[in-house]
Amino acid sequence: MNEKKGINTYSLFGENAELADLLHIESIQSRSSLHNWALKPHRHARLHQLLVIKKGGGQATFDGIKQTLTPPCMINVPRGSVHGFRFDPETRGWVVTITSDLMDQSLSGSPDVLTTLDRATVTPLENHLMHLIKSIRNAYEIEGFARAQILRGLVGAITGVVAHSIDAQQHRDTNPKTHQLFAHFETLVNRDFRKRHRVGDYARELAISATHLNRISHQATGQSASQLINERMLREARRLLIYTTLSASEIAYELGYADPAHFNRVFAKGTGLPPRRFRRHVTSGDQPLD
Repeated sequence: MNEKKGINTYSLFGENAELADLLHIESIQSRSSLHNWALKPHRHARLHQLLVIKKGGGQATFDGIKQTLTPPCMINVPRGSVHGFRFDPETRGWVVTITSDLMDQSLSGSPDVLTTLDRATVTPLENHLMHLIKSIRNAYEIEGFARAQILRGLVGAITGVVAHSIDAQQHRDTNPKTHQLFAHFETLVNRDFRKRHRVGDYARELAISATHLNRISHQATGQSASQLINERMLREARRLLIYTTLSASEIAYELGYADPAHFNRVFAKGTGLPPRRFRRHVTSGDQPLD
């Protein structure tokens, strides 16, 4: 673990490069039982993790927001996402850890899939995903010719299944055309939220009107496009306040605000507390705010 001004970054398996192999698979209990079934919030700069829980359960924390784990379930943890876990004793399941290079290689032609997998998410565990986990476990143990190719193929399959599961959960009632536009909008927001773009800027890039963008955003989430843009900024602000020692002014500049006082007002309106009070509330041991 590296102690810096920013968020703590853990290296796994004793490797300075974080992962020597294409991927790693281990049981949840093999590591968690050594730490009293609790893993403190941290992130992996170059690793993507998929966890499946067959029995047991517990609680996950993603960027300061807690979520209950009810098995059987799948947990998607993107690279760079600040996450922690407290598992119930004797929880059973698996952790698949994939290098960023392999993820990028497998999904190089699928930016929307990458965007979907960039969300820390908990979804129900589907049977065919468990079958793929078993296949990866078996392939991981083999040696010799074509091992890397087999693992690459299985990673492509499992990431596709996980992305489909996340997408289906979040867009069950959305028609395909609206769904595609909204997914592209999410991709753009994740890419550009630090640039302080307005709804009209995103609408122009999507070749639609701002009114139409607001309409599809509301259909997909119940929120306007501007609310989603603002929430993406607030999520990053909360993450930086909770897990770094950056000052409120430094965070404001990091998020594209020329005036820290403006950022303070926007943050207070969105969370109910100004940045410094929010940080004190969290570090005092109280429940992090949504």
